[in-house]
Amino acid sequence: MSIFSHRFKWFLKKTISFLSAIRGYNIVLIVIAQYLVSAFIFSNDENAWITILNAKLFALISATAIAIAGGYIINDFYDREKDVINRPTRTKINLYVSQKTRLVLYFLMNFLAVIVASANSFNAVLFISVYIFGLWFYSHKLKKQAFIGNVTATILAFFPLFAVFIFFKNYEFVIFIEAIFLGLIILIREIVKDLENMAGDLSLGYTSLPIKYGEPYAKNVIYILTSIAIVTASVLTFKFSLGKLYYFFETSVLILIVFLIYLVKSTTKKDFVKLHNILKGLIVLGVFSILLLKF
Repeated sequence: MSIFSHRFKWFLKKTISFLSAIRGYNIVLIVIAQYLVSAFIFSNDENAWITILNAKLFALISATAIAIAGGYIINDFYDREKDVINRPTRTKINLYVSQKTRLVLYFLMNFLAVIVASANSFNAVLFISVYIFGLWFYSHKLKKQAFIGNVTATILAFFPLFAVFIFFKNYEFVIFIEAIFLGLIILIREIVKDLENMAGDLSLGYTSLPIKYGEPYAKNVIYILTSIAIVTASVLTFKFSLGKLYYFFETSVLILIVFLIYLVKSTTKKDFVKLHNILKGLIVLGVFSILLLKF
């Protein structure tokens, strides 16, 4: 019994460490978002299950999920020293799986992502290959550059949704406006993360936006981007027929106004973590609000 207990604890630690390294909760949310936008926004099928059970769509979404997991692993590999300062608890958990093992898993996942994508099409293989390279190049080089890193992170966050967008070839104008709104929220979140992680970035020579230009400058950029997001959400609410999804955009305007008020008073890491969580909550709310299109 004691041997079994020891092995179970060992396995549990490794599993938790692995899921922490690949941000399992984020990947689950991304997969849900891909399926929801596929079934209720991009697809023309009236029966959502026809879309959800599409084998080629499953291959594409699975490939992107595996590639994202690999991307998180390589990102952790490059950020391990910074995360010791910014996220000590998560870093401690991640160390249950060695760096060597994680690198092996990274290459295996990239290979598996390409193989799974091949079940969709050759174009899907090319798409996933570009995505894998982009995730690595961002972690290796672009992440350390002010604003360029933020924009790149936003583009990479869009890739999973862009993949299903290309799959269905739905080019309705309202979709582009919704994409602009989501892109603004993600970009704002990336800059808030820079404010949150200033201690680790500064100690390791990262030239993030608040470090290169100062905290007030970074906050001014957030004010501008958030104001544009509020205007975009208002346009979506009053100028487009979105069914009951307009409830989400109305709620988003209120949340972003509260976000701006709190941003004015924010000066500490704890404050910026709260702001970060507000934006994460808004993104999660947006994903599940897609279901409102069904009513």
